[in-house]
Amino acid sequence: MASSSPVRHAWRVLLGLLLVTGVLFGINAVGVHVFEKSSWAPELALDLQGGTQIVLSAETEDGAAPSSEQLDQAASIIRQRVDASGVAEADITTEGGQNIVVQIPGVADQQTRDRITSSAQLEFRAVLATTAAASTFVGEDGNETPYPAPDDSLEATPTVDPTDGSDLNWVTPKLQAEFLAYDCANPENAANRPSAEEPMVACDAEGTAKFLLGPAELDGTAIDDAASGRDPQNGAWLVQLTMNGDGADAFGKVSTRLNQNRIDGLTPRDQFAFVLDGSVISAPRMNGVILDGRPSISGSFTQESATALADQLKYGALPLSFTVQSSDTVSATLGTQQLQIGLIAGLIGLILVAIYSLIVYRALGSVIIASIAVMGVLTYIIICILAWRLGFRLSLAGVAGLIVSIGFTADSFIVYFERIRDELRDGKSITSAVEDGWGRARRTIYISKSINILAAVVLYILADSTVKGFAFTLGLTTIIDVFIFVIFTHPVMQLLARTRFFGGGHKLSGLDPEALGAVYRSRSQFREVSTASAGRGAKNARARGEAERRQTIAERKRAEALAGDRSSNAGSEGDA
Repeated sequence: MASSSPVRHAWRVLLGLLLVTGVLFGINAVGVHVFEKSSWAPELALDLQGGTQIVLSAETEDGAAPSSEQLDQAASIIRQRVDASGVAEADITTEGGQNIVVQIPGVADQQTRDRITSSAQLEFRAVLATTAAASTFVGEDGNETPYPAPDDSLEATPTVDPTDGSDLNWVTPKLQAEFLAYDCANPENAANRPSAEEPMVACDAEGTAKFLLGPAELDGTAIDDAASGRDPQNGAWLVQLTMNGDGADAFGKVSTRLNQNRIDGLTPRDQFAFVLDGSVISAPRMNGVILDGRPSISGSFTQESATALADQLKYGALPLSFTVQSSDTVSATLGTQQLQIGLIAGLIGLILVAIYSLIVYRALGSVIIASIAVMGVLTYIIICILAWRLGFRLSLAGVAGLIVSIGFTADSFIVYFERIRDELRDGKSITSAVEDGWGRARRTIYISKSINILAAVVLYILADSTVKGFAFTLGLTTIIDVFIFVIFTHPVMQLLARTRFFGGGHKLSGLDPEALGAVYRSRSQFREVSTASAGRGAKNARARGEAERRQTIAERKRAEALAGDRSSNAGSEGDA
């Protein structure tokens, strides 16, 4: 019963591997057929498939040329927005002291363009009044008549100093006239935004409602983090904000005031508007006091728009305004020919590893080939999923990382198989050699792979964006390598060790004890060659030589000491 326990364990682990593989393919299938965002082929980077180039021209309020610090800051924010993970292979550079050039793999959709160009200036303003977006009223004759433009002679300064952002003293006669005449369909109105210290009129994103808002009480600098998610009550997409200490305190005071307005029935002064780039994206009523600094922005969001807004708020507002100077399609810098060369190089590497494995390890080399094949399948499907979920793009540097991983993967199996062979040379059975060799090889491989992962992480953090793809694929394949070693290679060896071909030590199995030099009782005491085996003297001599070569320094010294003792004993017997 005990001997069959490793077999049952091996089968369970292999079934678990099959289940994991099926789950990964199922996840990607959902992305392909349900969300229509994924693909059965990896997404390629700029250097292999080309993409979209957007040239942004910077604009300042006074018309002066932007500083290099402002351009660098804007380029950094845009880079974080479009390539937060660092593996989308986007290229963002400054040009001529005035422009920022953004190159994105593939075709840039409208949400991506908005993520690049919008300044993402977020303000939190109290709602003073709200109405439909119409800028007309029904006259006495029953016809719609536009509200007149505000008269410059109207009072524009509050006669009584407002006490807070919800105080109606902010609404001067001129501001009231502006509010009534404000046309949400006129883009010039949205472009003319007042300063944060002044009240303003703004419309919602759909242009169906307009709001009279108090001065900004918080802005985007109060946000520490932003993430998209679903409302647990109705499942709608929203953006969850996490404010810093000062922002949480300020928002707690505002929410206390608005909640009291709700209790007093002061509608709509119990609302708080989230204003992004002059447009009201959400104006919820305050249903309670929020003191933890974690408000949420709700609205007519999709998953993509909620994620885009979260990215904009998370990485901050642009220090400059930009206009799109040009938007063109760019060709691949390297193209499919270089990709084919890389794939051919990888195929040659696989063939060489397979040939070497079969020559050195004979039939045991088939386990190496099978392990690399399983690793290739898992790596392929994971890269497809990462392209969907993280925007990962496979560049030529990434392809190089995949090719290098073939050699690293083969190293793991070589260490394992050599440990098994060492145990066989010690005179153990093949089943025991597999288990004991596993214990010895596992520690060595874990240490080796941890160094590889550490190197990949350091390279990913410190290297240029063009090298991040190499570091990412190298780290990813190293993790998969360890996974395959534990969940595939060792269970397969446990099963093969109990077959007649491998367990019986067939000379073509790669586990033949005699061919490995297992002709001694221990590493320092060789078995005597019997008379019956004298006819195989040459073979035993080769096996003995192999055993001697495998000895450590301590084992050699011990063997020499035992040989000296035998010589001394033999000399004493002769004198006697």
